Amino acid sequence: MSERRKLHILEDEELDDPILSVVNAVDVFLVIIAILFIIVMENPLNPFNEDKVIVVKNPGEANMEMTIKDGEKMEKYKSTGKIGQGEGMKAGVTYQLKDGSFVYVPEKEAAAK
Repeated sequence: MSERRKLHILEDEELDDPILSVVNAVDVFLVIIAILFIIVMENPLNPFNEDKVIVVKNPGEANMEMTIKDGEKMEKYKSTGKIGQGEGMKAGVTYQLKDGSFVYVPEKEAAAK
């Protein structure tokens, strides 16, 4: 048998090896696991994050929800769509800027107390 024929037979045996397809499948699963891990870590509500985070879902809508995460403590609030009432005093003024963000300016009386 020629050297070229022997080399060709060895290549065919390597291509038919079932363990190679298993190794390739393991590689694909490792990539998928790495991507899922990155997604979990980038989520602001991930359980490993110690930061204080506030997530508002459906802002301004009747079904608005607000999730507040402070370290390991997590609270969820749902809007009832009703206007609240109570006693209190004016603490300041809020202005909406052209870019849509809000600025709160406390009043001098409220800030002094």
